[in-house]
Amino acid sequence: LQALGWRAASAKMVAHNNVVPNAHFHKKWQFYVKTWFNQPARKTRRRKARAEKAKAVFPRPAAGVLKPIVQCGSIKYCTKQRLGRGFTLEELKEAGIPAKFAPTIGIAVDHRRKNRSLESLQRNVQRLKAYRSNVVIFPRNAKKPKAFETSVEAANAVPQVKGPLLPFTAAKFPKEIVKITKDMKEFKAYKKLRVERMNARVIGMRAKKAKDAAKDEAAPA
Repeated sequence: LQALGWRAASAKMVAHNNVVPNAHFHKKWQFYVKTWFNQPARKTRRRKARAEKAKAVFPRPAAGVLKPIVQCGSIKYCTKQRLGRGFTLEELKEAGIPAKFAPTIGIAVDHRRKNRSLESLQRNVQRLKAYRSNVVIFPRNAKKPKAFETSVEAANAVPQVKGPLLPFTAAKFPKEIVKITKDMKEFKAYKKLRVERMNARVIGMRAKKAKDAAKDEAAPA
């Protein structure tokens, strides 16, 4: 047994006063084993599905509609960026794109989202302008194309955009290294919080007391 890499069960006992291991893993173990033998087939199936989707939406981009860049929620993830659900009405207005016209040219619209900062507004407006300057709109009527539509000859020569649509690189904020001073070490954060909490609690009483004192001083003796 030792030569084959096996060791007898009674060769070594467990330490301390523990239960002797006697687990019966051979009972219907096939029902509790997770396998991934279908992984190569799923890869092929996903590839075929992407190709069929790109063929179905041709000549529109294979990635789908254009989406904005938004900040993730919560304090933990607020520094990270991702693609959002849709552009706000304010962003579309700043970019000069009507809200009802935007979905017809492949721009996602979310009327519920609001711009909380000027930075995000400007970032998505620039993204919309870059997309609008590069997008090619096919004419509905080949005989009478509109001013913003391209000609039939140019439309036939336009290739389909594959891959991410206007990919972006998430901004990385530099970390500032600060030298710890003596005042920082001696600062009592918990004590400061308690004092400020107390000040906020009694601000009304102190204001009333100061008002009464001012009134008493102004009163004639």
